[in-house]
Amino acid sequence: MKKAWQTIKGYIWWTYPRGSFHYDVMVTLILLIIFVTPRFINYKDKPAERQPRPKSVLVMPDGDNGLIFRVDARDVNGATPADTQADLQRVIEPISGYVKIKRWAPELDSKGNLVGYHVWVRR
Repeated sequence: MKKAWQTIKGYIWWTYPRGSFHYDVMVTLILLIIFVTPRFINYKDKPAERQPRPKSVLVMPDGDNGLIFRVDARDVNGATPADTQADLQRVIEPISGYVKIKRWAPELDSKGNLVGYHVWVRR
């Protein structure tokens, strides 16, 4: 019994030299745990679903270590300024990660129609 306890203690404290039989057994057990258990245990480790990137966003560098995004008006449908800013954040985050919006301004065409937004952000 003492010999069995010493073997188990050697596995716990990883005292066997590399290339020995017991070292190979420990590595094999670890690999089995890594590759076999996901078939029997649901770890619920699926990647987060992300919205696809809109194709109508242009990114330009800003002089003070920030970025300027040009977002098409079709991607934003906020009724209030707070809703518009939330929609702009929703469109920009999949592209650049979390950013803080410093300011934004609507872009109008020659007839006064809204065509997009310019958004100044800071990481």
